Amino acid sequence: MPSRRHFLAGLAAASSLPAMGWAAAGSPVYLAAARDPSGDYALFGLDGTGHDIFRIPLPDRGHAAAAHPTAPEAVAFARRPGRFALVIDCEKGQVAHRLEAPVGRHFYGHGAFLQGGAILATSENEIATGEGRIGLWSRAEGYARIGEIASGGIGPHEIRRWAEDVLVVANGGIRTHPDSGREKLNIDVMRPNLSYVSLSGEVLEQAVLPDDLHKNSIRHLALAPDGQVAFAMQWQGEQNDAVP
Repeated sequence: MPSRRHFLAGLAAASSLPAMGWAAAGSPVYLAAARDPSGDYALFGLDGTGHDIFRIPLPDRGHAAAAHPTAPEAVAFARRPGRFALVIDCEKGQVAHRLEAPVGRHFYGHGAFLQGGAILATSENEIATGEGRIGLWSRAEGYARIGEIASGGIGPHEIRRWAEDVLVVANGGIRTHPDSGREKLNIDVMRPNLSYVSLSGEVLEQAVLPDDLHKNSIRHLALAPDGQVAFAMQWQGEQNDAVP
């Protein structure tokens, strides 16, 4: 078993879990995609002190996982520009479904459940145009893809359920292309925003960073019980710049 120190050093991202229905999987508090000291990738369930309750292997580097709101089930996503997502039965410790991004798309490493867990939403890149997309998948149909909507910007990273049929989307503003690996192609003109998008695809509200902050890519989100949203940004300018 990897030490807590080494595990946390390799941890890519973690998300808090709902309590309901997860007792059968050991009642983890967090899910985290990580690489252990042996170099293998896995999805870990963590208790409140950061110790692992379960470990489920991943085929490649993961980024984050979306927890189902009631069932002990999680969807682990490949790191950008990966195209796989694994639906994992965390009670049995096995993969229930494997999702592939459609042709011309790749995942951005995050997803969220809507409608009580009936719909999985995934943050994606439309490779040809660089526009952000949100893929929609039906759990009742074995996670079949049932459609997609615009994310409201470029480079959607984390997405979270804000209301029953509304997502809050961290559009990081960074255009990438798989042919260029992880190279960032539009730093000088990137324009991050925070968008509230309905399941029907309507952008209900949008907050755009001012010009002097436009190189701060909006990446990760935290939601308060009253609906307030906090977000973390990642500076994309030169390392020796004074970050605004």
